[in-house]
Amino acid sequence: MDSDGEDTAEGVLRLLNAYTDVHGTKAIFAERRRRSESLVFRSFYRLYRVLHRGLTGVSVRVGNFSILPSKDLNTLVAMSELWNHYAAAVFRSKLPLAMIPIPRGTRIAGSSRMNFVDLVSHGLSAISVFGDIVGVRLLIGSVTGFLLAGVGIVLVAIIRIFTNRAIPGWATYATGALAIIMIQFITIAASFTFFVLFSRTNLGFVPVRDYLLFVEEAVSIYCHE
Repeated sequence: MDSDGEDTAEGVLRLLNAYTDVHGTKAIFAERRRRSESLVFRSFYRLYRVLHRGLTGVSVRVGNFSILPSKDLNTLVAMSELWNHYAAAVFRSKLPLAMIPIPRGTRIAGSSRMNFVDLVSHGLSAISVFGDIVGVRLLIGSVTGFLLAGVGIVLVAIIRIFTNRAIPGWATYATGALAIIMIQFITIAASFTFFVLFSRTNLGFVPVRDYLLFVEEAVSIYCHE
């Protein structure tokens, strides 16, 4: 949870109650159903949600406010995706989870220091957790576009050869344009193919292994006997 007041004490209690109801077998996330930001921010956020759903197949409905079973840590600390985005990593891990609606609280003081660039970067970090899925979806879209452009060339040839409806020079320009589109789509498809293959072989940052590079000191403040 954050300490700025937007994650409330009442919300903590609801998370704990939900966690108790499932006997500690699932991660519980606070589902945000209403945002209090400006109209411009909400408009861009809605656009981002549509883009995120289309690229990853996962709806954006949660932030970091959650309660997590300790047994799930062994999985998460070995996931390189955790370095980019905690909530997205939990969803990507396919660990059991549930969501409960919890209203966002009011910031105790001041305002958010996140500007538009920071928010875009944060959103892209969430999408990057599903990088291979995004790559495969874009690959399928590129191949589909390539095939549709090929069908368009065939239709142009049929109209030109078997009908009288073709305007002089139209078939040449249409075929040339569609051929360029086909080349672009096949180039994009090849790029995404190599991206997916590379992402499958790149181990990246592993928290349980690499955390020492960023932690100067660890102090135990409570030991359960």
